Amino acid sequence: MKGAITAFILAAGYSSRMGAFKPLLPFGETTVLERAIALFRGAGVPDIRVVVGHCSSELLPLLEQLNVQPLPNRQFQEGMFSSVVTAVESLKAVSGAFFLLPVDIPLVRRESVELLVRSYGSAGKGILYPAFRGMRGHPPLVSNSYRDSILSWQGAGGLKGLLMQYEADAVTVETGDEGVLLDMDTPEDYERLQKSMQRPLVPSRQICEQLLAERFVAGSPVIGHCRAVAHVALLMAERMNNSGCRLDLELIEAAALLHDLAKGEPRHAAAGADMLRGLGYSAVADLVAVHMELQPRDDDAITAADLLFLADKLLEGDRLVPLETRFRHQLKRYADNVQITAAITGRLESARTIQRRVETRLSLSVADLISGTPP
Repeated sequence: MKGAITAFILAAGYSSRMGAFKPLLPFGETTVLERAIALFRGAGVPDIRVVVGHCSSELLPLLEQLNVQPLPNRQFQEGMFSSVVTAVESLKAVSGAFFLLPVDIPLVRRESVELLVRSYGSAGKGILYPAFRGMRGHPPLVSNSYRDSILSWQGAGGLKGLLMQYEADAVTVETGDEGVLLDMDTPEDYERLQKSMQRPLVPSRQICEQLLAERFVAGSPVIGHCRAVAHVALLMAERMNNSGCRLDLELIEAAALLHDLAKGEPRHAAAGADMLRGLGYSAVADLVAVHMELQPRDDDAITAADLLFLADKLLEGDRLVPLETRFRHQLKRYADNVQITAAITGRLESARTIQRRVETRLSLSVADLISGTPP
């Protein structure tokens, strides 16, 4: 990738349908605008510029405090494309690229921005669109080479209309991040997105696969094992939910896929959990941290941690085996070490307890549940 990347946040509009000024609405522990700024800073994009217009006097003190460059749009009444023009007018270098993010799209994940930056360096294209399940969203990453075309555009459809003329130079990057599609125009949208924000951040399956690919070579037995554990854990969780439980399937799948992310390192469960917390996936990290050692609860409740622990212990590599077979090999290997043998025996008893509870709840053996459904 050549040239620097700039992030433009468009915050000049009237917010007329919201009935309140969107950039300064509270969102979690901060404001909508501050969240957008933090998104790009967290993704390693230091050059952040905010296009201001309506109520700019309310934004300028905040931008000064955050050391972010304001770009006044004196034609903001003409609509969003006028803010796009204001933004790209500030570009000086022909090399590099820029993000464009309307301020009212507050749930884009940092990993999505990072993915676009990485992809820009290898895609060989000038326009990258983030997507969720094939639907393009925001923020696009656009080469600075389109600056003059944007400034001279007189056609219909604003920036979208212009970029459609260059579809051959565009690529869609699947992010697994629904946040690239979610905007908030109305109070109802705002309330819905706030509720979504309160849910723990969980990486999509695609992001999990990317994290594994960055750690292990293609075809690695570790990746095969992680996929098999995710398959078995999801089978149990889905059947548990059908019986009245309320297990988070997305969380279980992500934790199972990533439970051996730090395999090969000392205390790999703790090391993997630390990696995931560093990426913002604290709920996943909590499950990964206990996938090696877990004491079942005193009651008969079955948790996501229980299912991950059991699924991991039911598999040798990507092959389903009885618990006794899995642990027999370990007990034989460490037969001369009393301390390690005691720890292995404890894990076996925990796995037996969890399996018994699952089978009692489902009135079905785990083996029968899993048979005939290969990962």
